[in-house]
Amino acid sequence: MNRIERSGRGGEATLRYLDGDFQVVTPGGFVRCAVTGLEIPLDELKYWSVLRQEAYADAAASLAREGEARAG
Repeated sequence: MNRIERSGRGGEATLRYLDGDFQVVTPGGFVRCAVTGLEIPLDELKYWSVLRQEAYADAAASLAREGEARAG
């Protein structure tokens, strides 16, 4: 999805996270990081959990969530 398409769908998307890919359930331009709350443009989304079905802004956020899950 390019930036022009994304700007036309500026709301929050709902995704189904799969192994190595994701499926758009509700169209939008971004998802929120489950740890930081930051908006992640769909074309920049690289980190997510299939098990927890949530997105992460970066590797550090993903690692932090993994640590929380193991501790609790």
